[in-house]
Amino acid sequence: MRIITYNVNGIRAALTKGFDEWLKAAKPDVLCLQEIKADESKFDKALFEDMGYHVYLHPAVKKGYSGVAILSKEKPNHIEVGCGMDCYDVEGRVLRADYGDVSVMSVYMPSGSSGDLRQDFKFQWMDDFYGYIGDLKNQLPALVVSGDYNICHKPIDIHNPKSNAKSSGFLPEEREWMSKLVESGFIDTFRHFNQEPHNYTWWSYRAGARNKNLGWRIDYNMATANLRDRLTRSAILTEARHSDHCPVLLELE
Repeated sequence: MRIITYNVNGIRAALTKGFDEWLKAAKPDVLCLQEIKADESKFDKALFEDMGYHVYLHPAVKKGYSGVAILSKEKPNHIEVGCGMDCYDVEGRVLRADYGDVSVMSVYMPSGSSGDLRQDFKFQWMDDFYGYIGDLKNQLPALVVSGDYNICHKPIDIHNPKSNAKSSGFLPEEREWMSKLVESGFIDTFRHFNQEPHNYTWWSYRAGARNKNLGWRIDYNMATANLRDRLTRSAILTEARHSDHCPVLLELE
């Protein structure tokens, strides 16, 4: 199974930059999208269905905001829309596809960068989602949680850890949460294969950050520990430039 997660920062904008041609070449079995910024009426399902994908959406209630999607070559046994908590589900943050022996979730975690109100919302999400994912892991032991976590875990995951020590996305509480998630039985699949620095998945649009590779690694395919022996490859696909993020690949046996 070839899984790719990608925050497209607006599916319609990404399509104007050749996203569909990239997808034809990348050939994921499962594509988890975040920040689609489109509801059912604005998301061109037929385009992707013609490529052989089943298309599932969980848009936000608010127009042009947030939202997640899963494109799947194989029809899942079950699709779970949302996480059952209204304050998050109205923002379109969680969508899950269950297959025979594995489940894949597309998740778009809140950002706290706009100020204290949203940072508090993010902290609440972290508590609630940790409980939710812990319960889910007991029901669905082979689980991949793919998406934009809006958190860098360690200094190696951010271009300037010292100056960002008090930045949302690299706060001590956020980094501790990522450690807690790993300790609870999730594998950071990219780091399972690659311990090298300067590997990022998001760059600011300001000051030519991407061309200078001044980035943050905030997009993950986190897999339950019992999938360890099935992990074959992970890679950050930096050549894809349809967004301020880039895709992250995970291959499973």
